[in-house]
Amino acid sequence: MGSKYTKRYTEEFKQDAIALVDSSGKTVTAVARELGISSESLRGWYRRAKADRGEGAPGELTSAERDELRRLRKEKREQQQTIEILKKATAFFVKESDR
Repeated sequence: MGSKYTKRYTEEFKQDAIALVDSSGKTVTAVARELGISSESLRGWYRRAKADRGEGAPGELTSAERDELRRLRKEKREQQQTIEILKKATAFFVKESDR
């Protein structure tokens, strides 16, 4: 998790920074230094943008795929919790009906 001092940047700022890397011919580190941001942040944004354009590394997920994976994992976790509750309820009612 990020610290409470982590800066948040708008999507517009991120897109402009990525476009600057693409158009200027400068390195990600040089552009980050000019903008006063972390080169690792800009590198991550740039890598994600390339993946979204289909230019990423083989097997790299796009933002949409990453969001869907996150949603599916959450849904699976909730379903597992529901199953556990139903198992406990079933065991309770079976025990109650045996009395």
